[in-house]
Amino acid sequence: MSNMTMTRRAAMAGFGAVAAGSVLPVLPALSAQVRSPARKLVKPPRLKEGDVLGLVAPAGFVGDRFGLDQIMATVRAMGLEPRPALHMLQREGYLAGSDWTRADDLMAMFADDKVRAVMAVRGGWGCARILPLLDFDRIAANPKLFVGFSDNTALHLAFAARTGVASIHGPNASASWPPAAWASFHALAFEGATPTWQVPEGAGVNLSGRGKDLRTFRGGKARGRLLGGNLSVLSALVGTPYLPDFTGAVLFIEDTNESEYRIDRMLTQLALAGIFDRVAGVVFGQCTGCQNPDGGYSNFTIYEVLDRQFSGLRVPAFQGLQIGHIASQLSVPVGLPVEIDADAGTMRLLEAAVA
Repeated sequence: MSNMTMTRRAAMAGFGAVAAGSVLPVLPALSAQVRSPARKLVKPPRLKEGDVLGLVAPAGFVGDRFGLDQIMATVRAMGLEPRPALHMLQREGYLAGSDWTRADDLMAMFADDKVRAVMAVRGGWGCARILPLLDFDRIAANPKLFVGFSDNTALHLAFAARTGVASIHGPNASASWPPAAWASFHALAFEGATPTWQVPEGAGVNLSGRGKDLRTFRGGKARGRLLGGNLSVLSALVGTPYLPDFTGAVLFIEDTNESEYRIDRMLTQLALAGIFDRVAGVVFGQCTGCQNPDGGYSNFTIYEVLDRQFSGLRVPAFQGLQIGHIASQLSVPVGLPVEIDADAGTMRLLEAAVA
């Protein structure tokens, strides 16, 4: 039995007769106003060709070994050596094994000196379940680049709140990785680039010329450290110790397959929690498939929902960057300072995300 496994088992005993499997440990009641203090930014090492990339499944499961083979082939095409987690192909319902197993696998990657960075193979649901089981001190002492999106937002935010280690909100390892997605990730993780991202031009041409897919809810410029991710996951962490302090931050959010009223409800939750009162600016990426098929003409469009939520803010806010559940998604760093221009639809990274 490894030292890491022994540590996890000891921790499990300390929680007091927690049932085996994916039963969450009992935690003290939390105030709705719980906020983690801002942590000093820690930059993980950049990637280089030949580095070992740890593959983990902290949420949903990988279908079978053939799916894993394809994921590993993708990583090798990146010029990296894949190292799948020990229990990668385990499954418990919709989860990739028990909470303890998934936490063990993630912590093992941070304990392995040969692993240079860690990438989630997919999203789904389950990352929040393992947060109480992670050793954040060990993660902070062994900073490595963590990559993923969707449900992995819970890990990005927890790392920002509890360790200060920067991470990359970008494609999971099982993504299709078209050239644009790969170029965006390579620039951040390998090159240490400081790009400026811009809302793309629209496809149509009319009398006013070729427009953009930009929707500016409130104009202006702002600077702050970039924090956020998937809206559903972020809103579910409100009131927990795994949500970072958003004071002065640029909040970025995205989502998929959520009806307009659900997006409205989650944004309202952030507003009621005071997050919009603390941020320096807001960037909403893509909301893929966010239409209620039964909405009809009496329904708000997703853009009306965003406009009603953001136009009354006192900070710049816009929508349209290629962040979210799309094939050619941008990779953006969580925890790094950026500057946004809501009128131009741009976001500029002010310093490299990796050391």
